Amino acid sequence: MKIHDIIQGKKEWRAHVARVKALPQDYQIVYKEIQKYFFKVGPVELTEGTGLLSGIVDLFEEGAASGKGVLEVTGRDVAAFCDDLIKDSKTYADIYQQSIDQKGNKK
Repeated sequence: MKIHDIIQGKKEWRAHVARVKALPQDYQIVYKEIQKYFFKVGPVELTEGTGLLSGIVDLFEEGAASGKGVLEVTGRDVAAFCDDLIKDSKTYADIYQQSIDQKGNKK
């Protein structure tokens, strides 16, 4: 990775964080919980730019602009909302499980 790529990535992340901070307080709280959940669950796409998280901010910005509360956007079960977003995504837990399965098959 080149230094230019690192700098560009930091600029993009700072712009992303600024968008989150511009959201209403209830949206910020739910966004941070979603972010923690994704960092814990580990969808592989999360490390490839801010695509998934930016999509959530887009959705939240639209919801806030139309006057909806955050739970009207996500539904009352935020974890289910998250799971639905990544249901077809490969997670680091999946990769780890595959490596264990492969090691078990070698014996």
